[in-house]
Amino acid sequence: MSLPPLDPDAVVWSAPPGERAGRPLLVLLHGYGSHEHDLFALVPHLPPEYAVAAVRAPLSPPFPTPGWSWFPIEGLRGREPDATTAAAEAFLAWLDQTHPDGDVGLLGFSQGAVVALQALRLRPQRFAFAVTLAAYVDPAPLPTDAELAERRPPVFWGRGARDEVIPADRVAHTVEWLPGHVDLSGRVYTGLAHSVSQDELDDVRVFLEKRRDEVTG
Repeated sequence: MSLPPLDPDAVVWSAPPGERAGRPLLVLLHGYGSHEHDLFALVPHLPPEYAVAAVRAPLSPPFPTPGWSWFPIEGLRGREPDATTAAAEAFLAWLDQTHPDGDVGLLGFSQGAVVALQALRLRPQRFAFAVTLAAYVDPAPLPTDAELAERRPPVFWGRGARDEVIPADRVAHTVEWLPGHVDLSGRVYTGLAHSVSQDELDDVRVFLEKRRDEVTG
């Protein structure tokens, strides 16, 4: 499966080009049916040292779903590994063109976090860390998983105890898989559904503050 390239004109930046040099880069990947401005609203809650880029997914979901998507979804279980990988490769192509030097931090929500984890698996040496909210690891193995397990980058995984969007078997797989491949931290938030809470944002900020010196500008 091949996807159209990400639209470089649809990227929202927290700083103009002249103010990004030397700052750690954090890329935001939104969820299904959303857009680049959605997660960008989190910028005031994030450490100001980061230069933040929010990208737009390349696909339009079927009518009447608004916004954009990283890969097609048909029902809760209609998620194909090839499509997840294609979405991650499309994102990596944009990243290589936009920020060819230095590593990067990722923050994704839902489908965007799935793509963030897939990109981390495909290119473990490219990323300093990943923040994944309301997401899962694609269950299909990748040839680069052993490299990821050797490198063990820091990953924060936050999810709601009442999240009924992510299938239970995907959550169970992720619970087993992540500790063997990354330096995992995270939390299950009581009462939270498929969303983000203030407590979660506070935890994300602490994680990002600890990681900022590990991201080269």
